[in-house]
Amino acid sequence: MSIKGIVFTLGLIFLSLNAAPASAQQAVLPCGERAEIVEQLTNNFSETPVSMGLTKDGAVLEMFVSKDRTFTVVVTQPSGISCLVASGGSWENLESALAGFKI
Repeated sequence: MSIKGIVFTLGLIFLSLNAAPASAQQAVLPCGERAEIVEQLTNNFSETPVSMGLTKDGAVLEMFVSKDRTFTVVVTQPSGISCLVASGGSWENLESALAGFKI
């Protein structure tokens, strides 16, 4: 999967969470100040940021990954509040997909 594919997939996850029915939106996402979220991910899961992108509405989407291949997707709104929107395991880096891709 290319880097564009990864970003597209993460964007779909974000959009699907925002487009959920009102009853599903009542579920509370773990949110807080970005510094606190980053500290918790680093201290509790050894996850560090490996990629990020800017969404159309100005939010920053970040992927945090550990050496144990766990991952967490964090979205930080322009207000500074960060929310955990997805997490999992078996993360794979696709370094070959980044060959020649200029950031």
